[in-house]
Amino acid sequence: MQYFLKGILKILLTTFLVASITFILLHLIPGNPFTGNKSLPPEIVLNLEKKYHLNESIYTQYFLYIKGLTHGDLGPSLKYVNRSVSEILFAALPISITLGLIALIIAVPTGLIFGIASAVYSKKLLGSFLITLITLGISVPNFLIGALLINIFGLRLKILPVALYESPLHLILPTITLSFLPAAYIARIIRTQMLEQLSEEYIKTAISKGLPKWQIIFKHALKNCLISLITILGPIIAILITGSFVVEYLFSIPGMGRYFITAFTNRDYFLITGTAIIFSFILATLNVTIDFLYKRIDPRIT
Repeated sequence: MQYFLKGILKILLTTFLVASITFILLHLIPGNPFTGNKSLPPEIVLNLEKKYHLNESIYTQYFLYIKGLTHGDLGPSLKYVNRSVSEILFAALPISITLGLIALIIAVPTGLIFGIASAVYSKKLLGSFLITLITLGISVPNFLIGALLINIFGLRLKILPVALYESPLHLILPTITLSFLPAAYIARIIRTQMLEQLSEEYIKTAISKGLPKWQIIFKHALKNCLISLITILGPIIAILITGSFVVEYLFSIPGMGRYFITAFTNRDYFLITGTAIIFSFILATLNVTIDFLYKRIDPRIT
């Protein structure tokens, strides 16, 4: 119970700090979303500033925003008229979660297979080929991978849709694009840990006893590699669930990432801060959960 309460406190404190820092940094930028808009008469701009309290001091605006947060109000959108940030983000979040979970289902087994194989065959040509692919997966930006997939499967072969979110087929290219980096990262971690485990004395003893090679790898060595995998799963799941901003924007998927980029373009203060709050809440919750699982797997960890 004590650990649970500490976890809840940690989540709330992290979310509060992210909300405060994001809000203050955005409001330190000179001007506001309506400043410099030549299409609006000065009187309209003044009324809009008054409506959203942008004419108040930063301290007053901060107090009003935090007060609203305590009641679950993320504020109004300055771009999407008559729509609240909560309404926008909670409509977009399920789409990002779907995209992220499918990408996770692809990334974890792919990363495990590539990581194990590259370690087992590290001194052979296959191992060199796999580590090259892993390095490329980590190094190449996902927007380049997405553009390449769009060009091949969408424009040239014309077998998959390249934009929007209208059917399961529309998720294939973005989920593959989104899974590339985490799969490569998982593969690198597993490869490093597997190479370390395969050099341990207990593995050499198992080999000398004549145990099957793959039984040694999957039953003994891999088990000790999973703690490292669990450690990195928290941030990976959070990033995937909240959606890759670039991937969602690239494939025109109406998830949180697309709204976040649009919010920055339009200086939609409340939408930017709301996205950051939800992202930090998910990340903090997953980190606390992973820490709990970590302790359950290895009680020696304090």
